[in-house]
Amino acid sequence: MSNSSRTGLAVAGLSLGTSLNPLNSSMIAVALVVLREDFRLDVATVTWVITAFYLTSAAGQPLMGRLADRFGPRRLFMLGMVLVAVTCALAPFAPNFALLCVARAFMALGTATAYPSAVVMVAALARQANVKSTRPLGRIQMANTSAAAVGPVVGGLLVSLVGWQALFLINVPLSLVAIFVVRRFAPADGGRERGRVSELLRDSDLPGIGAFIGALVLVMMALLNVLPAYRWWLLGGGLLLAVLFAWRELRFSPPFLDLRLLGRNRPLLLVYLGFALFNGVYYFAFFGLPQLLQTAGGYDPGVVGLLMLPLAAISVVGTPFAVRAIDRFGVRRVLIAGVVLLIVASGAMWLLTVSLAVPVVLALTALLGVPYCVVAISSSQGMYVSTRREERGVAAGIFQTCRYLGAITATVLIGIFYGTGVNQANWGLMVFVMLGLGALVLAVSLRWRERRV
Repeated sequence: MSNSSRTGLAVAGLSLGTSLNPLNSSMIAVALVVLREDFRLDVATVTWVITAFYLTSAAGQPLMGRLADRFGPRRLFMLGMVLVAVTCALAPFAPNFALLCVARAFMALGTATAYPSAVVMVAALARQANVKSTRPLGRIQMANTSAAAVGPVVGGLLVSLVGWQALFLINVPLSLVAIFVVRRFAPADGGRERGRVSELLRDSDLPGIGAFIGALVLVMMALLNVLPAYRWWLLGGGLLLAVLFAWRELRFSPPFLDLRLLGRNRPLLLVYLGFALFNGVYYFAFFGLPQLLQTAGGYDPGVVGLLMLPLAAISVVGTPFAVRAIDRFGVRRVLIAGVVLLIVASGAMWLLTVSLAVPVVLALTALLGVPYCVVAISSSQGMYVSTRREERGVAAGIFQTCRYLGAITATVLIGIFYGTGVNQANWGLMVFVMLGLGALVLAVSLRWRERRV
């Protein structure tokens, strides 16, 4: 088999594994109503099935990136897929909603290994096939983008035909196929770090990792108002841990996260900020629209999934064109064009306050698919070219964390706006917030300049 063929199959396996995290983060959007009825939950409680996944993914991605950099991306990828397969085979038998949320957290941890591992392997894959890094990275990001977009369609069909249990079971064969393909065709890892266990643990900066995860989880719990009586205590504890984390990282060598380097790398910081804000805009529609269509429009979950189909279709079709545009015009121009389209699409969403008719919904979801694939891929490429090779694992992990920070922010705001009712009037208020966030994304994107490191 030629190197090109082996690389193509390796990228396909990595892309499949990478797709599981965004796929599972989006499939659940059309199952919230069903879960609420089956477990007899209120609106606030059922969102824990989303929160558990996002908290674990957001905190776990940078850690998994660090482990991929240190011990080998191929090994970590396969270990994560094994965790996904086992967890998802057991999850449908969860006797209560609390254990179901625990299963979602374990599934998030397993899928969190995929994207950082894939990004670390990009350079080796490009060398193996003698192509530019943009090609394998573009395909991996295409899977990442398309999976999130197609999630409501797949989720709607599975929930309608089988039930919410199918949202877990579908991951078992997918993760097993990813393991087989990557093990067979992906380049072998280089030598892993060796030494005494005590030395490896010391160099792993466990206190720094713990402070990072603790700060992130506590702050997000405060934002999500998970424990209303302790909200300010959670926020204060999170900020204190963040200060301790910064103090630790500035004094420890080698740090889990090199804050001095990150502070000097302005392009990377702008990529992170813009991507977080972009996902805040996108997930307003991604989580808010299915609820609006089901509650105010009276559509069945399966129908809602089909109404979201243009978003998936446009994302899949548009992604290769976005990759070619980046090669031709550069990351910055494509990024700015995508953000402008995002603002246009956000403004057009106001039409849903007038009508929830099928043609209107289909046209708007198709329109939103264009900026989604363009901004996601150009942001990913911006992250890649702004990072040194030996730090791309943790950089990719933080990049994914920015996605979840944006998504969690959107979830919090959706809960606030829909608190008085899931209706078209409240959707209209949300559109104005989307436009404001879109303007911030544009301001950040205009300041970004490509810097190859």
